[in-house]
This record gives sequence, structure tokens and C-alpha cells, in this order.
Amino acid sequence: MTPTLRTARLLLEPYRPEDEDAFVTLFQDRRVCRWLGDGRLAAEAEDRALFGRILTKVYARRLFDVWAVREDGRYVGHAEIKPTEVVGGHEIVYALAPEAWGRGLGTELTEAVVGHGFGALGLNEVHATVMAANEASLTLLTRLGFAHRRDIEEEDGTTTRCLTAVRREGRRSAPSMGG
Repeated sequence: MTPTLRTARLLLEPYRPEDEDAFVTLFQDRRVCRWLGDGRLAAEAEDRALFGRILTKVYARRLFDVWAVREDGRYVGHAEIKPTEVVGGHEIVYALAPEAWGRGLGTELTEAVVGHGFGALGLNEVHATVMAANEASLTLLTRLGFAHRRDIEEEDGTTTRCLTAVRREGRRSAPSMGG
């Protein structure tokens, strides 16, 4: 079962059926989806189907941890940590609504998910894949101790950067608490 995580300002908890509209709104926002997957806006029906799979497949089969991110009870984002072949290990994925940008919430969110990976999941490495043009996420991840490992040239001509954080010996939390 996906555990609940808390930071100074955020609550990461499993999705509930009533989160569907907020989830779809987040993933239908062009400012958000431009940095996710292949950067294209999916049809609303696809996002609704994805939400349904989180509830009926991901949680039911305990495939990986995925969270609704809330600030003061309001849905402000999405986070997950899952094994992926692209990085050959566990990758973090996160998205915050534009109204949550620029206030350090991305740092809190990332530290919580990475800390969960190093702690509860017992991982020695946590990976992230980020579009090379997404300077905000690249800066955040680098500040938190992620190092650039390699680039993937995508079919559309864009570049995806693969970054890795390595757990320090004796430490079962995020790679860095700097900010």
C-alpha cells in the first residue's frame, strides 16, 4: 500500500476517486504537460483512463507508489516512484500545478519521494528523466544532489537528460537537504 508522506507544507497520500477531476485538470494544463512524457497534451479521456488505472491496477497490484500531493488540503500535484527500464532502476516522476510553482514545494516534494526511495524502499540509487529544456527541474534536481548520467536523443529531436542520486552510506533520506 502506498504510504502517506508529510513535509513541512505538503501531504502526499494515495489518490481517492474524488481526486479524478483535479488529476485531469493538472494533466490537461499545457504548462504542466509540456514537461511530461513526450510533451504532448493527451486527450482528456486518456487522462481519465490513466487515473482509473492508478486506482484499479497500480494500487490493487501494488505495482509502485503514486501520490496525490496536497497543500492545506488542496490538490496541487502528483508524484510517483517506479521501476523503469529507461533508467534501469527506480525513477521519480512529479508534477505541480502552476499556482504551486516558485515557492520551494518542488524541493519538498522531491526530497520526500527520494527519501522514501532510500528509506522505505531501500534503494541505493534514485533516477529522474527530464527534458533538457526544463531548466527549473534540472536546477532543482542538481541542487538536491542528482548528477547527470547520460542523454537520450528522442525521435522528435529533443533531448532527455537522465540524472541519478546515490544514497550516501549510513543515510536513509534525501541526498541533500540544501535549498
